[in-house]
Amino acid sequence: MINPAGRIERVEEYYFSRKLAEVRRLDSPQRRIINLGIGSPDLAPSSEAIEALSESALNPSNHGYQNYKGIPALRQAIAGFSSRIYGVMPDPETEILPLMGSKEGIMHISMAFVNEGDKVLIPDPGYPTYASVSNLVGAKIETYRLTEKSSWKIDLNELRSRDLTGVKIMWINSPHMPTGSVAGMDELAGLVDLAREKNFLIVNDNPYSLILNDRPASILSIPGAMDVALELNSLSKSHNMAGWRIGWVSGSSRHIDFVLRVKSNMDSGMFLGLQHAAIAALNSGPEWFTAQDKIYKARKKAAENILSELGCTFAPGQSGLFLWAKAPAHVIDVEKWLDIYLLEAGVFITPGFIFGESGRQFIRISLCATEEKLQEALERIKNVKPQIKD
Repeated sequence: MINPAGRIERVEEYYFSRKLAEVRRLDSPQRRIINLGIGSPDLAPSSEAIEALSESALNPSNHGYQNYKGIPALRQAIAGFSSRIYGVMPDPETEILPLMGSKEGIMHISMAFVNEGDKVLIPDPGYPTYASVSNLVGAKIETYRLTEKSSWKIDLNELRSRDLTGVKIMWINSPHMPTGSVAGMDELAGLVDLAREKNFLIVNDNPYSLILNDRPASILSIPGAMDVALELNSLSKSHNMAGWRIGWVSGSSRHIDFVLRVKSNMDSGMFLGLQHAAIAALNSGPEWFTAQDKIYKARKKAAENILSELGCTFAPGQSGLFLWAKAPAHVIDVEKWLDIYLLEAGVFITPGFIFGESGRQFIRISLCATEEKLQEALERIKNVKPQIKD
């Protein structure tokens, strides 16, 4: 028996990796499971992106290794997208690094900046990968709580009252997953001031800014942010290209160079066809996002009907691909409660505890299902009367 590295003892298999295996076992031709748990867009990418990929893949010369930084045309397309959407124009030569999805960027950034024993700040509730990657690199995790009472906003006064000595990275995520809250520009500016004062790096994970959000923003638009901030983005959610694994990180040339040192030792560049497809996707006009939002708005209304049937309460105006809601007060164990609906109704909904202790009484519904599926889920749920003995 070969023992694993000690770092493996600090992390568990990703919740969705385990839970979706269970969901697959329950799925059958007689009763298909309706999966409202994960944020994997079910809509198609733009026809231009698909055509660009197909055309590029047919060229025999396009299948070799590529530059670790991506082709100049891709970085220029990212810079143009950033300029149009956020009013920020990073230098495409030195301030943009394409990634194979932004999730790998979380690992690359952590490896580039965090020594074992360094502190990192992660949101609670928040994306579980921030914690798992921090554990893998041996960081000391400190959480900052987001609360329903504060509309899930970051409490800058609470942060300032803490001893932030030794903090290397603060992970933020706006629009926030899972709560759907959007940080205001004053909030971002306050975080930049704090990071400059305490000398730590802010990383804004920003893949949801174009979904049900009329205020797309980049932390890099804040004066002085380039000195202390990096921003991750991707085409997974906004352009329906989750499986294509295309993302990027933007920031100062110095910070980008550190991330590149890690990345260049971990992969051999992105397939050229994917880069050509990404260029086409990034050049999508505003009508693309308007059409997407129209679909998601209708789905959101259908999802709200499910939450109401479940007796949940939720805030209006949430952004992103999910709805975050509070379970009824009588529900003591949310995971067991939702498992009843999985087993009896064949509907999978995510329990909020996986996002942190502050999410324990909450649930999350994905909008990555058709209106028809959401309506079917509602009808199934109506037929279940859970009897819970906690």
